[in-house]
Amino acid sequence: MAETTTGRRERKKALTRQALADAALRLFTERGYDNVGVREVAEAADVSLSTLFKHFPGKEALVFDLDADIESALVAAVRDRTPGRSVLHALRDHMVNTRTVVPTDDPTFTLVESTPALRDYARRMWSRHEKALAAALADATGLTPDAPAVTGLARFTLEAPGLARASEDPARTMRDLFALLEHGWATTPLAREEERPGRDG
Repeated sequence: MAETTTGRRERKKALTRQALADAALRLFTERGYDNVGVREVAEAADVSLSTLFKHFPGKEALVFDLDADIESALVAAVRDRTPGRSVLHALRDHMVNTRTVVPTDDPTFTLVESTPALRDYARRMWSRHEKALAAALADATGLTPDAPAVTGLARFTLEAPGLARASEDPARTMRDLFALLEHGWATTPLAREEERPGRDG
């Protein structure tokens, strides 16, 4: 009986959270992010303001309701990778599959890209995942969470999408960036050009 009650409670919480996120996106899209207050979002979802803040810490968070899922997926890419597969390759494939598509027809994407406050929040949110990813990498490698190899790979993984999505072929750019990390600068065409006889330096 307790499990059934708990299950109903969790489903109700999930439905309330989704209703708030849906109401926020609709209002922000219709009227502009800066022209809508959190109280209006709560009223549109038919909940109290205090209930809204139980689910979302602030106005910006209403737009990023999948933040926890994104972090969990990052950690799972390392933790649940196929035995024998390197963490580098696991993260490369995860990022290619999840962070290289630019959803120009997605209203959330359009809203974020057109709102400076949301763009800044998105960057801060993405960077916050670094600590969780570093912990997963430390567990997988036996290194400490503050080891340069761990913090460096975590930071690189989270910064790479920004470079990849600005290119004409984000998926290829993502693979090239991870290849550079794996094999080093010396394997790039530019490095080989620099090493040709007669080059200065």
